[in-house]
Amino acid sequence: MSSPSTTMDPPVQLSLPRTPPAPAPGCGVCAALAKQRTAAYGAGDPSAVSDCNIELTAHPKKHPGAR
Repeated sequence: MSSPSTTMDPPVQLSLPRTPPAPAPGCGVCAALAKQRTAAYGAGDPSAVSDCNIELTAHPKKHPGAR
């Protein structure tokens, strides 16, 4: 029977935060999401900031000519 390990696991390696997605030029929806994100950041609401980033990331795919 082996004895239990008494060593610590290695430290967790975290990456740097991603660059926030930019709103698509000339898109009112993207501009509104960016404004909401700025307000959420100022209010200290990281969950709302994340929600806006997710929506901004997905929204430009619906623009004509977007990949």
